[in-house]
Amino acid sequence: MQADADQRVLVVNAGSTSLKLSVVARDDTAEPVASLHEAPQDVLAVAHRVVHGGARFREPVIVNDAVEDELRALVELAPLHNGPAIAAIDDARRIMPTVPHVAVFDTAFHATLSPEAWNYAVPQRWRDEWGIRRYGFHGISVRWVAAGAARLLGRPLAELNLIVLHLGNGASATAVAGGRSVETSMGMTPLAGLVMGTRPGDVDPAVVFHLARSGLELDRIEDLYQHHSGLSGLCGENDMRAILRRVEAGDPAATLALDVYCHRIRGYVGAYHAALGRLDAIVFTAGVGEHSAVVRARCLAGLELWGIEVDPARNAAGAPERIVSPDAARVRVCVVPTNEEAAIAQEVSQLLS
Repeated sequence: MQADADQRVLVVNAGSTSLKLSVVARDDTAEPVASLHEAPQDVLAVAHRVVHGGARFREPVIVNDAVEDELRALVELAPLHNGPAIAAIDDARRIMPTVPHVAVFDTAFHATLSPEAWNYAVPQRWRDEWGIRRYGFHGISVRWVAAGAARLLGRPLAELNLIVLHLGNGASATAVAGGRSVETSMGMTPLAGLVMGTRPGDVDPAVVFHLARSGLELDRIEDLYQHHSGLSGLCGENDMRAILRRVEAGDPAATLALDVYCHRIRGYVGAYHAALGRLDAIVFTAGVGEHSAVVRARCLAGLELWGIEVDPARNAAGAPERIVSPDAARVRVCVVPTNEEAAIAQEVSQLLS
């Protein structure tokens, strides 16, 4: 092995409106970087988070011109996310041409979904020519959090059935059996599934037809789906902390938003419990999942007959990683912080070793 400095990975996380850069060391600590021009050159690799890998990319891959051309072909599946990622890859390869560049995909973890889980009941041509299917997202986070839950529980990941609830501005539920994704709430795009900060989650497909016939342009409908729906559409606010303050003050719109948000999560927990058969733990992660005791309690309220409950004192405690269910509960409820940058760096280091 080289010196520790050579084992650092520069992680490039290009969002729809932002570019986040950090250098991740072997101990998973991360140091922010202001720009690519200021990034250190003595890194093991440059890792690029790519949200959508389509059906083609099922694991991290070293980026060359051919791979980048394939990534461009996937932009239509996730234009708000993959377009900026490819632009960042272009810039980084030009600025740091002697360092390996590796693409790590949010969709790759869900490549283990069975055909009955990823197929939509749509015409064959849609699936074959246009890639219309369930892909799933947040896979980088889910893989990291599932491994962390196994360590917290002191059991091998291969023996565990988990439901991972990644609750941030984007939100998803994933059923994980033995470390493999078997069900996930997001679909062809990150719009489907749970209610999110500004995205609606599951909506009847006919809503788009109705709005289009009512005179709204498709671009406007997409903008409303992406940026003005979800919690924001329900109460005009997408910050859960502000929503909870409004709920405490008796605000009816905020109360409805919280009720809809938790109702949808509870429904997915029930469905994925059925899909898994045996459930060992429910794992909360990301901004809301890690920090909101109210959301964790309300999402699982009423599931006590299934052996699912939270201990109020443990749930209110502030430790970043902990079990928040009673000792006697059949299903453990855990809080495990996510660390996407460390997860990406870890996958890249494993690939290059």
